[in-house]
Order: sequence, then C-alpha cells, then structure tokens
Amino acid sequence: MMLSIASSITDYMKSEGFLLLLQANGISKHYGVTPVLEGITLLINERDRIGLVGVNGAGKSTLLKVLAGELRADHGSISKAKDVRIGYLAQNGGLQGHRTLMEEMTSAFGPLLEQEASLREMEARIADPAELENTARYESLLSQYADASEKFREAGGYEMGNRTRSVLHGMGFGDFAPDTEVASLSGGQRTRLALARLLLVQPDLLLLDEPTNHLDIDTLSWLEQYLRSYNGAMVIVSHDRYFLDATVTSIIEIERNAATRYTGNYSRYMELKAASFAQQMKLYESQRKEIARMEDFIQRNIARATTTRRAQSRRNALERIERLEKPGALRQASFSFTTERRSGKEVLRVVNASAAPKPDMAPLFRNVSFEVRRGERLALLGPNGVGKTTLLRALIDKLPLRSGAVEWGAGVSIGYYDQEQRELNPNNTVLEELWSEFPMQPEAEIRTVLGNFLFSGEDVKKKVSSLSGGEKARVALSKLMLRKANVMIMDEPTNHLDLMSREVLEAALDEYDGTLFFVSHDRYFLNRIADRIVELNADGVRHFLGNYDEMVTKKQDLLEWEAEQATQVASSASSSVAQQPANDYEAEKQLKREERAKQRKREQAEADIAKLEEQLEALELEMASPELVTDYMKLREKQAEVERTRAALDENYAIWEALMEE
Repeated sequence: MMLSIASSITDYMKSEGFLLLLQANGISKHYGVTPVLEGITLLINERDRIGLVGVNGAGKSTLLKVLAGELRADHGSISKAKDVRIGYLAQNGGLQGHRTLMEEMTSAFGPLLEQEASLREMEARIADPAELENTARYESLLSQYADASEKFREAGGYEMGNRTRSVLHGMGFGDFAPDTEVASLSGGQRTRLALARLLLVQPDLLLLDEPTNHLDIDTLSWLEQYLRSYNGAMVIVSHDRYFLDATVTSIIEIERNAATRYTGNYSRYMELKAASFAQQMKLYESQRKEIARMEDFIQRNIARATTTRRAQSRRNALERIERLEKPGALRQASFSFTTERRSGKEVLRVVNASAAPKPDMAPLFRNVSFEVRRGERLALLGPNGVGKTTLLRALIDKLPLRSGAVEWGAGVSIGYYDQEQRELNPNNTVLEELWSEFPMQPEAEIRTVLGNFLFSGEDVKKKVSSLSGGEKARVALSKLMLRKANVMIMDEPTNHLDLMSREVLEAALDEYDGTLFFVSHDRYFLNRIADRIVELNADGVRHFLGNYDEMVTKKQDLLEWEAEQATQVASSASSSVAQQPANDYEAEKQLKREERAKQRKREQAEADIAKLEEQLEALELEMASPELVTDYMKLREKQAEVERTRAALDENYAIWEALMEE
C-alpha cells in the first residue's frame, strides 16, 4: 500500500503491527551526467531482513550510503522514526586510530560504562557507615540505586563482558591479546573488527556493505547464526548467495537504476524473477501477435467499402494500445573453458609438504599430502592465515617448499587464477594485456574474446590500473580461457564478481572437461562445483568426498560418533585402572580424550560464569527492592555478598580465558 504522506504510512504500518524505521521516497543520484539511482522508494520496518543485490556498478553501495546519511541524494527524501539508531559498515571500512582491540570494543558500550561507574559509586556509598547517619538521604540513595540498577539491567549492562568475548571469538579475534593495537592489524582484520564493534552497539537498523569480505567459512557461519537472532532490522549488500539464503527474508534488486522487491531469500528471488520474466515475455508475445492480427485486418479491409469503417475502428484502437517493451535481461559475460590436449590420469601428487609465504617466516603448514586425478574438482578449504594461497603458489613454483615434494603428472598444462591479480600488468591496456600474452592471435579474435567478457568498443583501451576489481577479474578470466589449460588452479575465483557473473562462471566450469583445484569461501560455489574437499590445517589435511554441505554433514556425524565413543571410554575407565597407551593408536585416542576433557572444562567454566552473573544480577536487584530500604544491616550483608560474587566471577573468567588459550 502506497500513501503520499510519510506520517500516513507510519500510521498504517503501526495499525498493522509494524514499526516503520526508515522510509526512502524518490531517491535519485547521478555521478556527473550518469544516472545511478532513479526514483528509488522503499520502506524498512523493524525486524526486516533485506538483501540488496544487483550487478557491479548498479548503485547498491550508493543507496546504502544515502540511507546511512553518508551521501546526499540529488532528489528525494529520507524519513526516519524518532530515536532510531542506524549502524553502517562501509565496504572495506576498517577501524582506524591508536586504541587497543579491547579499548575499541569496550567503547561500543559508552553510555552503559557511564551507568556502571555510577552504580559502583552508589554501591560504595551504600556500604559506607557514614551514610546511615542521615536516614532520609540514605533512603533516597537506595531509591536512586534501584532505578539505576533496573535501567542498567534493561539496557544489557550485566551482559557486556560475555557479549564482548562472544563476538570477538566469533569474529576470529579469540586468540588476539586484548592490548593488540588496532593500527597493527591488516586492512581485512580492521574491517572485521569494525563489524564486531557494530554488532556490540546493536543499532535498530544495520546497513552492511559486503560484510562477508575477509571472513573464512567458520566466521561466516558464526555471523549467520548471530544475524538470524538479531533483534533489529538489516539491509545487507552481499554477493555471497549462501549467506543471503541464510540471513534475509526479502530481496531488493537494483536494475537499470530502479528497485524491485521480492519476498524470500536469494534462492526464492531467483525463482520469482525467472517466473516474472517468463510472464512478461508471455504478455509481450501475446500483445505482439494481437497487434499483428489487427494490422493484417486493417491492411486487408481498409480499401473495401463494406469493411472500411471496421478497419478504421481497428486502426484507432491500435493507435491507443500502450505497447509493451520486449523484456530484456542485462547483458552478461559469455564464455567457456576448453582444453587443447588431455593430461595423464595422475595429475598431481603432493608429499609431506610445508611452506611459508616469506623466507624469514616459519612454515604455515606441514605434513600436507594429497593426490589429484584427471577430471577431479578439488576444493582447498581452511581458516584465514593457514596458508591456502601459499600452498597454491608453491604448486606452481612461485614459492619454494620448505620440505616435501610436488610431482606433476604427464601432459599437464597449468592455468593459474590469482585473487590478487598480480599476473596483470597495470601499465597495459585491456587489449595489450591479452595480446602481449597471446601475440599469435588475430586482433579480431582477441576483441571477440574481450567482448564476451563485456569489454567492447573503447573499453579495450582502458588501462588495467584504472579497472575495478570486477573488471580485473574478468580480464584474468579471459586470459585463463585463452590458455586452454587442462589443469586450472584458482584462488578465490568468485571474489570481486557480482551475482550474475558468478552464475556465468559456474556454468562455464560445469562444462570444463579438465581438472580443477581451487580455493574458495563461497559455499554456494563450493556446493555446485566441488566433488572433493581437502581441509588444510597447520599439521596436515583432512579429506572429504562430496561438496561443502556433504562435508558439514560428515563432520557432524563424526562429532556425534566421537561423543558416543567418549561415553563408552568413560564408562570403561570407571571399572578398570588406566594404562599407558601401548602404541601410537592408543596414544592418539588418549590425546583425543584429553581434548574432550578440556572441552568439558571450558563448558563447565562457561556455565559457572553464567550462573555467577545471574546471581550477581539477582543480588543487585534484591538490594534495590523496597523490602531492604530500611534494613541497613541486611544491605551491608548483601553488598559483601555482591563483592564476593564479583570476585568469584573474575576468577572464573580467568580460568575460562586460560582454557581457551590451551
């Protein structure tokens, strides 16, 4: 329902049980003479989960900046609910400054920290015998404390410590020292920390521009769980289809400067869009046939005296018809990967490999062994920093191994896709970049290839240095296509690509008859392309047949099996004397038992912390109750109990942190 006045819309939404947080009316934005957004109108209600999608350059980030107040629209208006708090994370918008990691996170609780300091001050006064000398003043102090304590509780003050630790661990900072300076972090880490801080602030409306950049799969999974239970609304720009499926309930697509809203997650949006396109095409074809029939009738009857009036009537009706435009999909890249010759059956063998990205660094991994056979689609997974890119570069002899061996099979020709695009010469034009590597190809053929990758006309004369990330990715993919390698090694091939380009790349790789070995955090891509997964860690690899979802299922099954085995071991141990493991197999089982014991200790520490925090909150609420207002002795006893509980809580936090470091 569209109403002309913002207040009327707000009243309507309230009557329907919704609270309207933000309304954008007729937003238009131009860069120079180029239109980016034209007449965009949207409503954001509380608890809305909106995914903002579109091709690169469609205006998604621009719209997000306008909604956040970071950019002024040329036309249109933004209306916000009173006191609505908006949190905005720019793409690659990392924190700056000289604060430590913990100082930066704690600063998110600014008003709560002031309330906490005020409560501590009042508690000290309550415990001071001198305050008892003035009964009226003491009762007033107790009343103030009760009100302040209740406000502090409602605002989540008693949960600050737990929330901070939980978010830091979830966002991959669990092993970082609290005094780590933000300035010492990488750009990607600062962006992750900015997102972590924003989650702690808990604004009413989250505006997130590519929040999944720089996140490994474990962190992505944690963030999905966190956002699913988030109480506020959110608008997310993302090219991660798996992430959108898990977090959003509606999609707004920006296409040709306009916005269209679809109900459902990304997969549902794709179904609805396809159905809408089919319906539009059906209406267009139906109208085209009807117009053809009318024109034929007019042509056959306009000159005949007996039918001329009918023909003239049809002509008038034809002139009044509002003709539908033919539905057209946006132009997209079109390419395929082929091979010049077939490789041998045994493509690659890696034996006990270890490597480091720099000569002065310790190896990131060791004892890595695996084999690749012709036609396999092998994915390399692992957390950030474990050395996935280092391993790929070692395979193509860009880095030396510290130990072990790499053995390539017979007839192998290798094509490498570098996520950093280090293989591109920034001083070349797009045309020169391809032609310099394939000088025997006719210019017309090179231009045809570039046209398939959306570089046409004057685009081929652009310098590589001036290209966007998505454009550089398309240049690199065009070179890879021309190489016709029978083995392709790809490092994060979907990075920088918009959703449409990712779909095209997947379709091309589906048809590729060579061998594929790739690194990716794109779980949608992994599910469609991978048929085997090698999971890299510091001490070696684990192997899983199947795609990403199948790996997750197998891991869960393994955890359940280990828990069952642990139960059986514990039952057996209670009736027999523990013995020293007799062989390597028993020693490994012992190590697993010790790790499970540590995990149980960690879980117990977390349970103790939760219990003590509940006790502390109950004590502070009890001190604020009217029944204790005049019972001064009881109040002193409760204050002493509060201090003992707080000390026990600090001790348990220390135990928990020590266990997490093991």
